[in-house]
Amino acid sequence: MTDMAHGADEHAVHEHHWEVSWAPMAIAFGSMFLVPLTFAAVLIYHLVLPGIICAGIGAPLIVAGIARWVYEGATHPSPTASVAPAGIGIFIVGEILIFLGLFAAYWTLRLTSGTGWPPAGTPDISKILPLIMTVILVTSSLTYHQGETRLHEGDQAGFVKWLGITIVVGVLFLCCTVYEYNHLIHEGFAPWTNQYSAPFYTLTGFHASHVFLGLGTFVTLLFAALRSKPNPGFVKVAGIYWHFVDIVWFFVASQVYFW
Repeated sequence: MTDMAHGADEHAVHEHHWEVSWAPMAIAFGSMFLVPLTFAAVLIYHLVLPGIICAGIGAPLIVAGIARWVYEGATHPSPTASVAPAGIGIFIVGEILIFLGLFAAYWTLRLTSGTGWPPAGTPDISKILPLIMTVILVTSSLTYHQGETRLHEGDQAGFVKWLGITIVVGVLFLCCTVYEYNHLIHEGFAPWTNQYSAPFYTLTGFHASHVFLGLGTFVTLLFAALRSKPNPGFVKVAGIYWHFVDIVWFFVASQVYFW
């Protein structure tokens, strides 16, 4: 009987629990509608209305799928504890390579320009605003770390408070980006103006998209924390991603604004 009980316990330990989610399917179909079908309709066949319809179907599917996936990660612990840290590490390595490609393109334009830098048509871009944005982003990392500390101590209300502060600070960073873009475009400095404007908007915009994604993750995590105790592993992974976005900004700001 003892051997049978031991065998039953061992079977229970090794029993596989299926995880069912509609989020990956929604993201896959949303990506299909938003990217290839929309681009083909508008750019190849010049069909604006079908392109709008495809984008209108794809974008909500992607947003809903990502929101659901993030919510599941925030509320359900992973059956394998080591998967999430390893996954975010692989993801960050991939993101670093993408940023390196963008930086390499910028360095090539910068170093091979024979007409001086910045090129003609570039307005005087303020260096004070990126310094303010740097302080804002560093502050957001500190506030999120405070939230993680509160959650580790069992203070979920404190975690919710500091997470909310982090979201507000992150939104302030994006508001600075929108303000800068609006100001520069009104001065005639658009992404297609010259050799500097293209990498400027590409690098700062790509970084801003990562900030936006992080804030979306935090908002979903906030809703999860208000309803139940969030998954500590997911909280840690979200923090690693946010700190990575913070570090990348130092490279973006130093290269785009101060070099």
